[in-house]
Amino acid sequence: MKLKPLSLELLGGLCIFTSAIFFYLSAVTIRWAASAVELEASFFVFIRFFAGFFTASLFFLFTQKKPTANNFKWIANRTMTNVIAVYCFFNAVSETTAAEANVLNMTYPIFIAMISWFFLRQQNHKSTYLFLFLSLIGIWLVLFPQEIQWNWNQSWGLFSGIFASLSIISLNISRQYDDTNVILWYMFLAGTVMIFAFSYQDIYWPSALEAYYLGLCGAFGVIGQYFLTAGLKHVTPLESSIISSTRILIAVMLGPMIALEPELSWKGWLGAILIFIANVGLAHAKHRSLSSIPHSPVQ
Repeated sequence: MKLKPLSLELLGGLCIFTSAIFFYLSAVTIRWAASAVELEASFFVFIRFFAGFFTASLFFLFTQKKPTANNFKWIANRTMTNVIAVYCFFNAVSETTAAEANVLNMTYPIFIAMISWFFLRQQNHKSTYLFLFLSLIGIWLVLFPQEIQWNWNQSWGLFSGIFASLSIISLNISRQYDDTNVILWYMFLAGTVMIFAFSYQDIYWPSALEAYYLGLCGAFGVIGQYFLTAGLKHVTPLESSIISSTRILIAVMLGPMIALEPELSWKGWLGAILIFIANVGLAHAKHRSLSSIPHSPVQ
């Protein structure tokens, strides 16, 4: 029985929301592990990429296709920026809290808008500047909830958002030349090699308990990736961006219960909500800008 378009859209939205939960759980696993074992963030990153490479390889094995790439330049850009973004994000979770790390990581739509405006010279809707201003206030409140005192550990979360934005821009350009599965295969392969090359001293044969936490983190990340991929087939980029941003609210609401972290201060809550509103607003502004561009009829 075929699903109706509305049912497919609801299913797609549910998949993307589920992916946000699994991405959050992947980060929370690092917090859980901290109370039981001593594992470096780089080990979690290595497992994340290795698990992704293993899963992507199974896809090509079962489909009997070859991961043939057409443009290695943008795949390399996607890989480098994604490896740095994931590494910064996992360090942010390890050094701060899962809530703060997720909120700052989800600033990537804001940096995409800034990069598109300053460097790519893309035209933005007028409301974009209002939402960028709100986002900057939100970031300020999350970074400095009590007093203005820079904590370098917080830099990991902000850098993860910056490099995630560069990674997504590279992915969008790379998709013009190569299939998503091909991009993922090369990204996971190169990411696994890069992390091992730079952090081999932190990677070893783990104990049973260490393997449990490493495997759980990697599995949550891969499951989240596949739910996201499945959901994107049935929803618009606007809907996807809004639903994905719910990870901000998930992180701040579930942090005390699931990650066993202290609650954010009222300033932290306000900052997280402002970043969420800015992400939703930027998605709408981008949608309106694109819809105002005349399209040629399909030939």
